Amino acid sequence: MIQYGSSELHELRFAHMRATAERRGQWLDVEIRFDLIEDSELPEQLEELTALLICTQEGAVVQIVPQDEGRDCEFQFTELEKEQLRSFYERGVLPRLAELLR
Repeated sequence: MIQYGSSELHELRFAHMRATAERRGQWLDVEIRFDLIEDSELPEQLEELTALLICTQEGAVVQIVPQDEGRDCEFQFTELEKEQLRSFYERGVLPRLAELLR
């Protein structure tokens, strides 16, 4: 995680990821919840971190946004964190996206 305005980097590793999806106008919103592996700790300013993947109707990821308690927060994901989320999405969510949207 990178807090806006800070040069400090706090790398998180995710485990046990799970997703929900819903249509929102021209977009698909995919919320990913996860646990952290033992060595990872949330920055103390965050309570309940999730990832919101904003996707096209075809399922292409447009943006990956961190959220705290369901709202935008003052952090952004690192490239490694985004890659973990993108990999889970492509392997575990995209193949069953139609099922999740029912």
